[in-house]
Parts: sequence; C-alpha cells; structure tokens
Amino acid sequence: MTQLTRGTPDGPPYLRIVAEIRRRIADGELAPGDRIPSTRRIAEEWGVALATATKALTTLRLDGLVEARPRIGTVVAGAARAPAAAPAAPAPSREPEQELSLDRIVRTAIGIADAEGLTALSMRGVAARLGVAPMSTYRYVPSKEELVLHMADAAFGEETYPVDAPEGWRARVELGARAMWRLYRKHPWLAQLGSLSRPLLVPRLLVHGEWILAALDGHGLAPTELFDVHVLIYSHVQGLAVHLEREAHAEAATGQSEDQWMDSRASDLQALAESGRFPTFAKVVGAFGDGYDLDLDALFERGLAALLDGLTPLVEGRRA
Repeated sequence: MTQLTRGTPDGPPYLRIVAEIRRRIADGELAPGDRIPSTRRIAEEWGVALATATKALTTLRLDGLVEARPRIGTVVAGAARAPAAAPAAPAPSREPEQELSLDRIVRTAIGIADAEGLTALSMRGVAARLGVAPMSTYRYVPSKEELVLHMADAAFGEETYPVDAPEGWRARVELGARAMWRLYRKHPWLAQLGSLSRPLLVPRLLVHGEWILAALDGHGLAPTELFDVHVLIYSHVQGLAVHLEREAHAEAATGQSEDQWMDSRASDLQALAESGRFPTFAKVVGAFGDGYDLDLDALFERGLAALLDGLTPLVEGRRA
C-alpha cells in the first residue's frame, strides 16, 4: 500500500484524507478490492486522532467509494468514481432518526467491530454509518462501554442449543464448546472482553455457561470442582480465540500477513535453530519440510479432546 501524501487541499483533516484517497481511487492508484489503510494506520501517518481517521473512512463508505469486509478491512468498492470538484461532506441521513432503534445501533456497531476491530469503534462512527446526527445514538445507549456490552450480548445470542440435549455429558460439552468457538470465529473482538477474574456479565453469555454447567451437573462433582471444570473449558475456547483478533491487529499495524511476517524473520529463526542451544527445537523445526501451518481450528479440536480426556476420570469417577 502506498503511503498517503499530505499535498491535499486545506480544510478539516478528515476531508483532506478523504480527498487524497478519492484522488488515488480516481487515478487508478487504488483499484477495486485494494485495501485502504486502517484507522490506526491513517492516524499514525497523518498525525490525527483515531476518531478523525474513522470519520474519514466513514465518509468514504457513505459515498460508496470503499466498503468494509470482515477480517480483511476496508477496501475500494466497485468501480472508481471521478473526483468531485471539492471534498464531499458526509452523505445526508439515509434513515430518518425516528427509525433508529437500539438493535440497529448494536448491529451497526457489530459490523464495524467485525471488520476493523474494537479500536475502530466509536459512537460518532456508528452514527456516521447510520447517517444520523452524532448525538442521536446517545438517546439509546449512553456510552461506548455500554454499547460494547449490548454488542457482546447480541453476538453471544447468535448461537442457541437444541431442546433435546444429546446423550452424555461429553457430547453436550463438545456441542457447547464448539458453539462458543464459532461465535469467537465470527466475532473475534469478543475474546478481548472480560477475563477469567473479571468475567463479562451479560445474559446471553451465561446461556452458554448454563449449558456447560448443566452438562456436568449430576456427576457427583462438588460445586467448586464443577465450576472449575466449566472455567477450564471456557478458558480453552477464549484462550485460543484471543489470537484471532491479535493477528488482525498485527496485520493492520504491520501491513504483513502471518506468512509474510514469518518469512521476514526466517534468518532469525534459522540462527536460533543453528545456535546449538535448543537441539530439540532445531530437530522439530527442521523436520517440518514445507513449514508449520498454525491452524487454530485444528488446535481447538485437539485441545478440546485432550482436555475432555483428562477430565473424564474426574467427572465419571464421581458419578452419583
């Protein structure tokens, strides 16, 4: 991605950024499907606040010049348009403000977080995406922090469980763990919320906890043991899922994919392997052949199986 230049017309910072990206699209320097710099990259290169960078990208989206694609970022949309005579202001409201609802605000915010991560989320950005006045959203949700809670609750509600539970505690736990993994896969930002010591307290997350606890209940486990097992299963899912969003952030910040980053450090890896200090590491890495493919889905399944194998004596040995 070529860097943005500062030789743009005078005016508010976000409009200067809009004008420059618009020019690059019109001149063919940025073709349909090409990635636009992330909000963080724009903020760094232009020396502006993240809110200003978000406003610039939002203006370009409202003009139809760019679009957000999940887990890719913001890219040039469709065919490039000819540059306007002057930088365009944000498009007028597409939906009357009276048609706003908490659900629309939450779903719009989820779309932004899915495409660009939580760092790109702001109340002003959500309002701009909806085409309403910046303060309109505050009538439904008072802060970004509360909006994120609503987003998490809505996202966790996207997976439900059958009325007729499968037979056996293990099959039920596997079903619950995989449902959670799918949610984190779909919404990687979820793994950044809360911790084991300060859990996220939203009703629809507790639905998943209730499913796991009910699967383990009735097997003679003491309450503390029961809850410990539940926490272990949840931490396996969240512990792997946290790397989904971290990788997305790293790629946005460096401009390198995971493979490109590893390739750029091949000499460092080789030096460690050939140092003689880590013989087992050198033997294993040397046996990879075409390299090691870090497959989080495969690791999730392997880890879940190992975890449940280890828990089986505890759960089944205490059966009432």
